[in-house]
Amino acid sequence: MAAGLSSALLAPRSGLIVPDPVAAEELWSAQEIGRARRYGLGQMALGAAGGLLQGGVLLALARRPPAALLRAQRAPLAATALTAAGLAAVDTVVGLPTAALTRRRALRVGLATQSWRGWAGDTAKATAIGAGLAALAAPATVGLMRRRGDRWWLPGAVGAVGAGAALSFLAPVALDPLFNRFTPLPAGELREQVLDLARRAGVRVREVYESDASRRTTAANAYVAGYGASRRIVLWDTLLREFSPAEARLVVAHELAHVRHRDVQNRLVALAAMAPVAARAVARVTGALDRSPEPGPATVAPLALAAGVVGALMGPPGSALSRRVESRADAFALALTDEPEPFVSFEQRIVRQNLADPDPPRLLVRLFGTHPPAVERIGVARAYARGVRAGY
Repeated sequence: MAAGLSSALLAPRSGLIVPDPVAAEELWSAQEIGRARRYGLGQMALGAAGGLLQGGVLLALARRPPAALLRAQRAPLAATALTAAGLAAVDTVVGLPTAALTRRRALRVGLATQSWRGWAGDTAKATAIGAGLAALAAPATVGLMRRRGDRWWLPGAVGAVGAGAALSFLAPVALDPLFNRFTPLPAGELREQVLDLARRAGVRVREVYESDASRRTTAANAYVAGYGASRRIVLWDTLLREFSPAEARLVVAHELAHVRHRDVQNRLVALAAMAPVAARAVARVTGALDRSPEPGPATVAPLALAAGVVGALMGPPGSALSRRVESRADAFALALTDEPEPFVSFEQRIVRQNLADPDPPRLLVRLFGTHPPAVERIGVARAYARGVRAGY
């Protein structure tokens, strides 16, 4: 309830365009729609299966924690850090079968391009990062439990918001280079157009980079990373190779909208609003699952399971907020570029290239959709083309 209320209060109420009705069959063939839907539902089912497997392992460890964890009380916080890091590695191993099947399906349809060896290397890096973060977060949380007792969740909520803020600003700059190479976009017309978009959007940008995303995927994207003087625009090489300059400009304009409207900061506000309720729920579920006499290494599994369950329950309100934010960014991009036709062509092509369902079932959109469906986004562009404006 609190998640839904905070999402409703923070959702944009201006800067939006009501989309014209669009039928997917107008723009994509029945074969394309069916193929994308089958692929998406299959990937979703594999993701759910992997989540259930990982949750099952956590539940088993919570109900019957190894005796060694129950005895590790001489240095409980150090043991908790090691346990959390180990559990992160176990989580990856348990999820490998479904992750490999997901990747195999992506390879079959041409979405994935990376070798299995490269994929294994990236998985190992991601696991190491996750283990390191878990080794920091778990002992901090368990330490709060030991000092604050049943009231640990309130300072825990403050810490979660602080950690979320740090990751939001540092991850694109500190972690992304571990997985991709970034090179300055060569001087030329597109670079000047991108920088001009940033100026007209009122966004200070230090540099424009090209990322070698094609080493892993054929999907296309762009984003704005960093903060203040370190802010940069990043365009995937797949976007530069497969799409027109006008289409690339629209993607950049959309991403600049998020900076102009301070969407990252606003999402942190939403996180701060939901954090106390979420932390209290996590505390209650953890208390019900934890079999250890006092918080320690054996608490890690029930804590991780509780966080996963509560996070899943709070997902739909967060997704609803995200869809409104993305709709506003689309309207801003159209106003900034005044190019509705390339907007439509981009959506048509990106659906084919990313094998995305252009009009997924409403229930799936409400539960999991962080972006409006492609038919709705094209409806916004069509409304703009016939003169509807969002007030910019």
